[in-house]
Amino acid sequence: MAAKVYLIGAGPGDPDLITIKGLECIKRADVIIYDYLASETLLAHARPETKLIYVGKKGFSKHITQDQINRILIDEALAESDSPESGERVIVRLKGGDPFVFGRGGEEAQALRQHGIDVEVVPGVTSGIAAPASAGIPVTHRGVSTSVAFITGNEDPTKAESDIDWKGIAHGAQTLCFYMGIKNLPSICEKLIAAGRSPQTPVALIRWGTTPKQEELFGNLQNIAQKAYEAKFQAPAIIVVGDVVGLRDTIAPSTPLPLKGMSVAVTRSRTQASGMVARLKDLGADVLECPTIQIEPLDSYADADRALANLAQGAFSWLILTSTNGVDFFFQRLGALGMDARALAGVKVAAIGSATADRIAEHGIATDLVPSEYRGEAVVREMLEAGAAPGERVLLARAKEARNAIPDLLTQAGLAVETVPLYETIPSTAAQTLQALGRILAGEVNAITFTSSSTVRNFCRLFENQADALQIPDDAAKGMLSKMDLYSIGPVTSATLRENGLAPKAEAQVYTIDGLIDAILQDRLNR
Repeated sequence: MAAKVYLIGAGPGDPDLITIKGLECIKRADVIIYDYLASETLLAHARPETKLIYVGKKGFSKHITQDQINRILIDEALAESDSPESGERVIVRLKGGDPFVFGRGGEEAQALRQHGIDVEVVPGVTSGIAAPASAGIPVTHRGVSTSVAFITGNEDPTKAESDIDWKGIAHGAQTLCFYMGIKNLPSICEKLIAAGRSPQTPVALIRWGTTPKQEELFGNLQNIAQKAYEAKFQAPAIIVVGDVVGLRDTIAPSTPLPLKGMSVAVTRSRTQASGMVARLKDLGADVLECPTIQIEPLDSYADADRALANLAQGAFSWLILTSTNGVDFFFQRLGALGMDARALAGVKVAAIGSATADRIAEHGIATDLVPSEYRGEAVVREMLEAGAAPGERVLLARAKEARNAIPDLLTQAGLAVETVPLYETIPSTAAQTLQALGRILAGEVNAITFTSSSTVRNFCRLFENQADALQIPDDAAKGMLSKMDLYSIGPVTSATLRENGLAPKAEAQVYTIDGLIDAILQDRLNR
């Protein structure tokens, strides 16, 4: 079967900066071969069955060579598909920045074409422009710089002679952007000064540009190497040399984002996390998606369908929906039975949480009750205050593995409760989850958010399994968690954290995603 390889520039680090075409290729890909500088967040857009192959330097016991990467690309492109009827196979090679700007994409394209493999290049935003821009530095500016040069900073310092024309570079462009040059920074500065560039020429170092992890260091050709040494400034970074660096004070924002410096793992299911992830990023956090649960339909809906048919016939006075997932599955089942919102005529609807109420409203139904607290006692008390009377029948539609606090308390209050499951949550099996857990265990995260009891239980189970797989002792793994800030969406989730030996750092006062983020902001403000 024919295969086509797309060499895609993933951009400078911020996953939102990938091109529309690049993202569409990721969504269609049968295989994605990605490197260290391509944001793993982009992999969340791949289909569940997509084969993921990591070819970055991190994670390999030995450095993988370019020849080995070329071989992987060729083998995957020539491999037979398990589904011959599926048409052309799409192979994505996802590279940081732009494939043809110090990315060795040209070598990969040549190797593929030599084997008769169709190749298309999808350009990306290169970090030599994007990183300075994110620091408030334009690489060209009228009256300051009308030329810019992009230069590799990764030459072997032991070579007898440099391949770079240092005299030409020093005087040929007003702005110089060096890629991969932190290790050779002292040599770069010395050679530019020796070639006639003023020692007072401003220099900026920008690490992890465009991402929440961005770090900046400023100086000049004479002192920047010493400053970088003292600050232990590390790669990956762009080095910007030129008077444009001085424009930063008039362009860069003066107020830092409130969550800058915070690295937080989000444990919601992959399909639910996008809104929360976006808001945390907008506030400056470095967000790691670690989906610990998958929302799955049930094998059988016989009980649920029977209850919904009875609901339509007036058998219940109240319907309680406890989550947005429950709302979605509830209306899916109504549709499957040939019914719609009219089945709720004469039924009072209670929604646990404002987000659940909002989702119900999307189906044209106004809720009769949104309890002020997500506690069983509050739900029962406020239902009784809203007119629920002993002997009335209540349909509680929710997740398969939910707690029994609400139905037990409703029964004690004299209401006849029928509980039906609409979906189940299972531990995530996504490769993204295992990679994220590995990063958490490597100490790259300082906070974790939990939005339900199931996220807590599944996280603890997956975390323990991954620690065992990495041969990290139980005490050491638990010690890592005890040092992290754990944030809970509400009292039920907090109770589950404590049941698992974990203490929430803060708890949302309003049991919504916005309430959880407000709790994080307040906690950070109080430090």
